[in-house]
Amino acid sequence: MKKKPLYVISIVSEMLDIHPQTLRQYERLGFVKPTRTEGNTRLYSDEDIEKLKFIITLTKDLGVNLAGVEIILNMKEQINELQNQVKMLVDYIKNRLGEDLDKNIKEGAIVPTKQANIIKVKIEKE
Repeated sequence: MKKKPLYVISIVSEMLDIHPQTLRQYERLGFVKPTRTEGNTRLYSDEDIEKLKFIITLTKDLGVNLAGVEIILNMKEQINELQNQVKMLVDYIKNRLGEDLDKNIKEGAIVPTKQANIIKVKIEKE
């Protein structure tokens, strides 16, 4: 669920040091979807801000063009969906096996694995 919107476009523009028109472009491209007030004012949540920081890192720091950003955002969304599905599957298996889970792991019926690490981009402001 999306967090409560907190920031208008002028504040977000200042926070991220980008032009408001760039924010509008990212919205047109579907990269972010700020909520709107009844007066049609864009309101950005902390979640939107984090996504925008990621996009800015891709474009400014890594030189990714907007088509590449779209592909990366779609892949990131697919990865999140797959991780949720895997979690649901693991929970289902744990519920079905119940107390026999440890026994099945020891017998090799279930192979424990390490959780995959997703590459995280650290954003540093100068």
